[in-house]
Amino acid sequence: MQTRMLGNSGLEVSAIGLGCMRMSAGHGEVSGTKEEMITLLRDAVDRGITFFDTAQVYGPFVNEELVGEALAPLRHGVVIATKFGFNFGPKADSKPQGLCSRPDYIRQTVEGSLQRLRLETIDLLYQHRVDPDVPIEDVAGAVRDLIQQGKVRHFGLSEAAAQTIRRAHSVQPVTALQSEYSLWWKRPEEEVIPTLAELGIGLVSYSPLGKGYLTGTITEETKFDPNDNRSTFPRFSPEALKANRRLVEVIQEFAQRKRATPAQIALAWLLAQKPWIVPIPGTTKLSRLDENIGSTHVELTADDLQELDRVTSEIPVEGDRYPPEIERMTYR
Repeated sequence: MQTRMLGNSGLEVSAIGLGCMRMSAGHGEVSGTKEEMITLLRDAVDRGITFFDTAQVYGPFVNEELVGEALAPLRHGVVIATKFGFNFGPKADSKPQGLCSRPDYIRQTVEGSLQRLRLETIDLLYQHRVDPDVPIEDVAGAVRDLIQQGKVRHFGLSEAAAQTIRRAHSVQPVTALQSEYSLWWKRPEEEVIPTLAELGIGLVSYSPLGKGYLTGTITEETKFDPNDNRSTFPRFSPEALKANRRLVEVIQEFAQRKRATPAQIALAWLLAQKPWIVPIPGTTKLSRLDENIGSTHVELTADDLQELDRVTSEIPVEGDRYPPEIERMTYR
């Protein structure tokens, strides 16, 4: 497995990471038992994956527990990233009740993450979404204190705007920004990616396969589990899925010419954008994991990249990616 540095931080990770959100309950039906997911996580390590992504809100909490149990025996060979920033109620299984990044709350919830992940130090700690009620300088200062205490190694942000990234970076260097970025969501190219390049910050691309759509396996006939959050996303309505089919067809046609799969083309395109971009596709299947890893062997020429950019940019994408209440949490 190839490796990459996340910006100028010195944090080295596998070129492809693994998003773990859908390996546990809370975001839709899990196509496998807990034991099967633990085996998959360990199989990923055997195949050279060293970068694993989870969050407090996944479940909530149970995903951190799963990742912690699976990777505890392999701790010294992996990088584990998690996220804070949602407000939970008093019960252990409380659903998130809005955002909260108060410094005292960050410290409190990080203690819980450390226990669930079975860690003494979290490798990469992201603010999951920017809290408009707490200055980002205070958030960065709280994480800086955790770094000084040895509880965290690196600081990250998620879905933050360029100016917020700059303000946070001035207090505590930001190692990575996690943001959706793919062939059907290129907004980071406008301001965020140039800012990251200037400041020496890595980009971790979540939903690099368009939450599964770019693989070609989702159509307007697809029925989502009622608990699958995609069922509420405008971009995943039957009408939008049908309207956006041309984008998938273009990627499929390109993949056939390159003797690759659509997923591999989508990931290879991301890897070719910058040497400090690391996609974290999620999967619960070993075959898909192997397919995703295979993208690191797909070579796209400058002409290939130019063609992909041109043809995908000419196809308008229908439907907002999130409902308004979720979209409001991004790019601020």
